[in-house]
Amino acid sequence: MAKITYRQALNQAMAEEMERDPSVFLIGEEVAEYQGAFKVSQGLLQRFGAKRVIDTPISEAAFSGLAVGAALYGLRPIVEFMNWSFSFVAFDQLINNVGSLRFMSGGQFDLPMVFRGPSGGGTQIGATHSHCPESWFAGVPALTVVSPAFPEDAKGLLKSSIRSNNPVFFFEGEWLYGLEGEVPDAEFLTPIGEARLCREGADLTIVSAGYSTHTALSAAEALSASGKEADVIDLRTIKPYDFDRIAQSVQKTNRLLIVEENKPFAGWGAQIAYDVQRRLFDWLDAPILRVTGLDIPQPYNGKLEAEVLPNVERILAAARPLLA
Repeated sequence: MAKITYRQALNQAMAEEMERDPSVFLIGEEVAEYQGAFKVSQGLLQRFGAKRVIDTPISEAAFSGLAVGAALYGLRPIVEFMNWSFSFVAFDQLINNVGSLRFMSGGQFDLPMVFRGPSGGGTQIGATHSHCPESWFAGVPALTVVSPAFPEDAKGLLKSSIRSNNPVFFFEGEWLYGLEGEVPDAEFLTPIGEARLCREGADLTIVSAGYSTHTALSAAEALSASGKEADVIDLRTIKPYDFDRIAQSVQKTNRLLIVEENKPFAGWGAQIAYDVQRRLFDWLDAPILRVTGLDIPQPYNGKLEAEVLPNVERILAAARPLLA
């Protein structure tokens, strides 16, 4: 095991997969000469050359479309968005092409490709750079949506995503890049679609993903000081999500709190709440509650942004009535 940052874990995953499979290449704005806006691609140009680590013009629509064509011809592109908020100008490519071509071709084409980059708030970069579009893309039938919270899962899930024959949308919480954690030295993969139990308790189930998992863990520690213990489940994969892992916990605690940075209306947490009440209603001793980002554009001001994002105080305010 080695202690490395989330950023380094992603870099290792790409380097190992590019070494293993010559059809894998990286494309995006400033991924080569500048080594990535967040230095995730550091050293890859020097190691693999300009034919496999490719700087593009500032046109997400163009390089996303180019990557679709490459995938249709059997290559495995990794597409870096400098920020997931910038993916919106490529929605035709992402939804109509990536999300539809395999189905519309009757399975004649695979689209083995990964779109990855930073998402979310917490770093004071304003409303147009702080979106969490995981739920938007989870609404497209063909797409896999991944949001790891820890360096080990960032590496293991990115490697699994690159090897997948389905298109994967990979969300890296911008706040997480400098987070350190233990990562195995040996080859490993983290399975897509399996959640992780980060903390055990018998009184409440808290489900989260990405950056918000760390906030949920802090809230669980605060609850512990008052004598209540919570299971904290990190989804890791938002679609397909691990219902069985959640069900096992809810059948033990009989209470569910969902924490997500997405805005409240039609978030992925709303889908989980629906599924749990539909299939596990008799196990619930209290209503399912959600703590989400507030339904306003993301403020630039740091103190205001901290109030808009899920925080420990808001999680505790939701949890305490459930535990009364």
